[in-house]
Amino acid sequence: MNLEDLGYNETLEQLRIEHNLQHFEIGRIIAEHKERYVVNTAHGEYDAEITGKLRFTATGREDFPAVGDWVALTIVDSDFAIIHAILPRFSTIERQAVGKLGQKQIIAANVDFAFIVLAVDRDFNINRIERYLTICSASKVQPVIVLTRTDLINGKYTLEIIENIKQRIDNVPVCAISNKTQNGYKALVQIIEKGKTYCLLGSSGVGKSTLVNNLCGKDIMKTDTISQSTHKGRHVTSHRQLIILENGGILIDNPGMREVGIADASEGLETTFDDIYRLAAHCKFNDCTHTSEVGCAVIHAVEHGQISRESYENYLKMTKEKAFFESTVAERRQKDREFGKMLKNYKKARKQDKL
Repeated sequence: MNLEDLGYNETLEQLRIEHNLQHFEIGRIIAEHKERYVVNTAHGEYDAEITGKLRFTATGREDFPAVGDWVALTIVDSDFAIIHAILPRFSTIERQAVGKLGQKQIIAANVDFAFIVLAVDRDFNINRIERYLTICSASKVQPVIVLTRTDLINGKYTLEIIENIKQRIDNVPVCAISNKTQNGYKALVQIIEKGKTYCLLGSSGVGKSTLVNNLCGKDIMKTDTISQSTHKGRHVTSHRQLIILENGGILIDNPGMREVGIADASEGLETTFDDIYRLAAHCKFNDCTHTSEVGCAVIHAVEHGQISRESYENYLKMTKEKAFFESTVAERRQKDREFGKMLKNYKKARKQDKL
């Protein structure tokens, strides 16, 4: 395997030169296990760790390597390497870190397309699709909606679901497939291009691992059934992993996500809810929140059926989440500044005591 098979190109080589990394080996992170990584290079796969300097200079989790990253490394022995630097990313799929206010979690890096995977026979929700679309737009990643388990419902209902999606969401491809019969796979495979990277997004139990196995033509991901007691998916995939398909496409599988909190999503919201943003220009007040103001063009459109009420309410919810995330980021930065100032004063006082 060569670097081009992993998606390496002239743009990345230029970045390598610009950042004076010519004397290092180049590889791509294909798996992550609690800050230990598996890196694929032109010479093979290596377990890897980051340098102490890279760890010390990191200001947040986003400064650590993620699956899909291109890294500069030195090979220590036949199966171990040290990561010295991360090449600049052209895209990152991010969400709010679960249980960590004001922090982000990178789902995958250097992704071209995201497959938003939902099962049509359980907890199907267009609001959730809009949430994923917002993350994709903010990440500059092209989305593709993939509906699975179509063999469990009749064809007429599948068409109704697709029509409902298209009424609320424009210009996003929708593929309906069956992992069991593989109906619809031909259209999905035609989307996958050699050298492009695709990331799977979706809840547990929607069929992502089976989808990976079918696309690979062999069982490389563990699969499981839906829990009969909770009717929820089990977390079978426990870590992110990059896989190269037979047709040259590059696929990143992810553990199922029960929480999809949006982070820095101003551009993502504007793209996903472009009809609301266009109407907002006609509101009476420039600072209209589109909740209760007189002369709000958005509320008028909702009341007259021009905008889906469900989509409008989903927009308000995500706007509120975005504002809360931004406030927690500002609060965390203020605390960091105060701690830094306190540490500086402490060191200054210690120095004076020694004098």
